[in-house]
Amino acid sequence: MTKTLIKRYSMAFKQHVVREYESGAKVYELQRRYGITGNGTIERWVESYGQEGLRSKVMRIQHIDEANRVKELEAQVKELESALAQVTLDKIMYQAMVQVAEREYGIDLKKKAVRKSSTKLTS
Repeated sequence: MTKTLIKRYSMAFKQHVVREYESGAKVYELQRRYGITGNGTIERWVESYGQEGLRSKVMRIQHIDEANRVKELEAQVKELESALAQVTLDKIMYQAMVQVAEREYGIDLKKKAVRKSSTKLTS
């Protein structure tokens, strides 16, 4: 029968690690330096003993109309991204069509070539 090792950390040790975290150390660095193996252990210590809490938490305080406006803008961004993606695909398709037509018919269909040929027709 094997015994499992259960680590118990003192309050002073936890506070020391939290102070290092608040000074800018990364969680994975602290885990490696002190041999802390539990996932989320340091984060729980920071929530319990830290002065400012986790650096990655964000709290947004706003009025209801601001929240609605943010949602509208996010929806508009998604719509614009979708439209841009469609235009990009259309451009790629048209470029491919021009290349195929140039290869098949042996003529230059690019804008510069069209301008030259249209000026010859009008002069």
